[in-house]
Amino acid sequence: MIVEVNNLTKRFGSFTAVDSVTFGVEQGEIIGMLGPNGAGKTTTIHMILGLITPSAGEVRIFGRDIRTHREEILQQINFTSPYVAFPYRLTVLENLLVFARLYQVPRRREKIDAMLEMFGITDLRDKPIARLSSGENTRVGLAKAMLNDPRLLLLDEPTAYLDPEIAWQVKELMMRVQRERGTTILYTSHNMAEVEQMCSRIVFLNHGRVIAQGSPIEITQSILKEERDEPALEEVFLRVVRERISA
Repeated sequence: MIVEVNNLTKRFGSFTAVDSVTFGVEQGEIIGMLGPNGAGKTTTIHMILGLITPSAGEVRIFGRDIRTHREEILQQINFTSPYVAFPYRLTVLENLLVFARLYQVPRRREKIDAMLEMFGITDLRDKPIARLSSGENTRVGLAKAMLNDPRLLLLDEPTAYLDPEIAWQVKELMMRVQRERGTTILYTSHNMAEVEQMCSRIVFLNHGRVIAQGSPIEITQSILKEERDEPALEEVFLRVVRERISA
């Protein structure tokens, strides 16, 4: 088991953002974490990364507790989110060099050039981050996330600001990385078609709790409470949101 999350809980004062969440991720899986805004997805990812201290429960990655082996674990994982900003005065190259040093990446410039080419942003190499579009920033974040050839990749809405063509290219790239390198991927998304195609399993959160786990078709049948021949995650998502609003 690459990731083990056991009874993970996070409280902010009287508000419980994540409530006894338990799930596991096997080597080489692509796992989707779904749920409405405020369901606890990002908070859970931040606890997995060790950025937020849980109120209760534990996270084990590669068989080790993130609290006591954080530096060792973080060398082998990476993360990106379009909502996390880079230092805007630095160029793309300068930003990536900082992260390459942090991850002790050998032949840094060679690796950075390969990542820029992989995500189709070589022409942005010497451009300040402040002058990039949201979609370009997103691709720089994805390039950063691949610098250390992570065993575990955590992606928080990685295609949120990408146009459909670039989003499709990124999705295909992530699936190729998983197939060829055995990279384990845990990510959140609001693109239900993308999740249906990419994910072998889904953890569905609502109000900080896991309300269903399983394959896309199992999630569909569990939440809609009816037999289906094909997954319908968009319908599932809308059902959960509507019930949340009417509650």
